[in-house]
Amino acid sequence: MPADFLSLPNPESIRIIDFDVAEIVPIPFGDHSYVLVVSGTKPFLNMRVQLSPRIYIEQPEYWGIEVLGDLSGFGLPALGPYTVTLPLNDLFGSKGIEVIGANTSKKLDRPY
Repeated sequence: MPADFLSLPNPESIRIIDFDVAEIVPIPFGDHSYVLVVSGTKPFLNMRVQLSPRIYIEQPEYWGIEVLGDLSGFGLPALGPYTVTLPLNDLFGSKGIEVIGANTSKKLDRPY
């Protein structure tokens, strides 16, 4: 990554958040098609949760995928469940993926 990009300020409204369950699920149609399904509890009802793959120059052993919570504007401080998905077509490392949360991470091996 260019050094000038890495020197930009960090966002205030986006944080890596925790997750409870992460699994790779096959898509019934298509050969070797899979989706990552991650679920947990978000700290704000109006928080948007997304999965964000890390950027690599070369394929890593486990491709890192961060669980991000985006809170724009004001926060409704009440817990709420979330489930998010991400197609994994080109996101596998040589051994699999690693789901990265605020306090835990989980390595999942390639299913094929």
